[in-house]
Amino acid sequence: MGDLSALKDALFPNAAGMVLDRLTEVDGVVVAEAHSAVLELRCPSCATPSRRVHSRYGRRLAEYPAGGRRVVVKLEVRRFFCNAPACGRRTFVEQVEGLTTRYARAGPSVKALWRSVALIAGGRPGMRLCNALAVPTGRARLLGQLHAPEVPARSPRVLGVDDFAFRRSRTYGTILVDVERSTPVDLLADRTSETLAAWLTAHPGAEIVCRDRDSGYSRAIKEAAPDATEVADRWHLLQNLSAAVGKTCHQHRACLHKYTLDDVDAPTPAIAPPTTLLPLTPPLDNIPATPLMQRVSERYAEIHRLREATWTISAIARRFGMDRKTVRRYLSNDLDMLIASARDRRPRQIDLYRPYIQQRFTDGCTNATQIYREIREHGFRGNHQAVRLYVRSLRGGTAATEASRPIPSPRKITSWIMRPRDPLSDDEQSQLDEARIACPDIAIACDLAQVFTGLVRDRRGHLLAAWIREAETNGPAPVRGFAGFLRQDWDAVLAGMTLAYSSGVVEGHVNRLRRSSGRCTAGDHSGSCAPASCCDRDRCGRVVHAPAERTILKMGTARVTCLGNAVDRQRRARH
Repeated sequence: MGDLSALKDALFPNAAGMVLDRLTEVDGVVVAEAHSAVLELRCPSCATPSRRVHSRYGRRLAEYPAGGRRVVVKLEVRRFFCNAPACGRRTFVEQVEGLTTRYARAGPSVKALWRSVALIAGGRPGMRLCNALAVPTGRARLLGQLHAPEVPARSPRVLGVDDFAFRRSRTYGTILVDVERSTPVDLLADRTSETLAAWLTAHPGAEIVCRDRDSGYSRAIKEAAPDATEVADRWHLLQNLSAAVGKTCHQHRACLHKYTLDDVDAPTPAIAPPTTLLPLTPPLDNIPATPLMQRVSERYAEIHRLREATWTISAIARRFGMDRKTVRRYLSNDLDMLIASARDRRPRQIDLYRPYIQQRFTDGCTNATQIYREIREHGFRGNHQAVRLYVRSLRGGTAATEASRPIPSPRKITSWIMRPRDPLSDDEQSQLDEARIACPDIAIACDLAQVFTGLVRDRRGHLLAAWIREAETNGPAPVRGFAGFLRQDWDAVLAGMTLAYSSGVVEGHVNRLRRSSGRCTAGDHSGSCAPASCCDRDRCGRVVHAPAERTILKMGTARVTCLGNAVDRQRRARH
C-alpha cells in the first residue's frame, strides 16, 4: 500500500482524495485502477452535504504519459442522493478534485497539453504530435479544447482594419486588430462598408484607424466614426508608387531597346561577336500573323467589348478563366505592348547567344539542331526547345528586335528605382543610370519615386503637397495618376506620412491567419457561398474540414481562427 501511495503522489500529484488500488501494464498501456476515499460530498446545486450513495460506475480517463507509455485511469465513482427536499437535483456524481470534471474523458494536465498543441500545431499536425507524445487524440477533440474569447465592448484607441481571404478570390472577411497591443480584436464575416460601420457603431472608442487604400473601409469609418483619424498604410503607398513606376518602365521599353545596356553579371560566351545582324523587326502591322498574336488580339478585343458592355473585371476574369490582374493589364495597355510583351517571353539563357544565332541564320544555317550543337560547345546550358522556337521565329519573320547585349527588364529597373541607392552594386547603379539616359520619362519617374520614398520613410508629410504638384506637372502619365489618387485620399495619406502608426501589425496577423491558423482558402466544391469552417492542411496538400464550432482560447497567433469560426456559425445561421 505504501508503494501505491508513493506512485499515486508521483503520477497524480493534484488528485485530492483519490486512492490508487492497482497499477498494471496492458499492451504497452499503463492502467491505473483507483477510487475516491471522500466520505461526504456537497450537492452542486444546493450545497447540502450527503453521505447516501445511490450507485457506482466506472470512468476511463486519459492522463499524462509515464516513461513514454500511455497512461489510462480506470476510476470508480459514486452517485449520491441529495437530502434537501426543496432541491431540484435528486442525485449527483462525485468529482475528484484535480482529476475529473463533468463529461471529461481526460485529466486537466492532458487537456492543458492538448490545448497547447492545438494552439501551436493545429488539428491534423497536432494529432500526429500527440500520438508521438503518447497522449493520442483526434483532431476534432484537439480543436475542441479551444474557445473564443469575448469581444470587448469598446473599440481600442488605435484600431487596425484589413481584409483576409476565407477563400481566395471568392469570399473575404475583415480582421480588426488593436495596433498598440498587437492583438486581434474581432473578425467580420465580409469586407463590406456596412458590416464595418455596424461594428464601429456597436463598439465606440476608436480614435485612430489604420487601413489600406480600400475605399469601402474609408466610407465606413466616415459614417460610424467621423471623429476618428484615418491613417493610410505606408507600405501600400510605396506599393502603389512601385506599380506606377513599373508601368512607366513597361510603356517605354522601346527606349530601352534603342539604348543598349550592359549586363555585367552575365558571363560572356566564348563566341566571336557577329559582324552582321538581322534587320530590325518590321512594324507590327507587317509581321505575319501567328497563333500567339491572333490569340492575344482576339482576347484583347473581346475583353474590351465586355468591358464596354458594363461587365465587371471579376466577371470577365471568370469568363476567360484568367486572373483579375491579367484582365486589368489587357484593359490598361495597348495591343502593341501586349503582343510585344508576349513575343519577348523567352528563356534568359539564350539571350547572350541570340546575336550568334542571328548571324548563323543570316549565313544560311537554318537547322536549329546544328545551331544548338554549336552554342552548346560554347557554354549554352539551355534546352533544344528554346533554340528551336527562336529559330522558328526568325524563319517566320516574327522575332522581336534584339540588341547585341542584354537589356534589364522593366521589373528589374523598377526594383532598382524603389530601393535605396546605397545598397545597389556599382553595376546596378551603372545600368540604372544608363536607363535614365535612355528615356527621359524613366528618369523623371525615378527622381519622383526616390523623393516620395524619402518622404514616406522619414514621415515628412509636410512636403507631400509640393511633391503632388510636381508629379502632376512633370511626371509621366502613370505617376500623374498615382498623384491624383493621393489627392483623393489626402487626409489619410497625410496622416500616414506624419503619424507613427501603420497597418504593419495588421498585415502580420493576416499573414499568420493565412499561414498557421488552419483556415481554408481553397475553393469549395459543394457550391456553398458560406466560407468553409476551420480546416487543417496536410503537407501533401489535402484539405480536411473540422466542425465550425471549434474555437480558440488565447489572443495570439492562432486566436484568429476561433473568431473566424464564430463568423462561420453566424453566416450559417443567416443562411
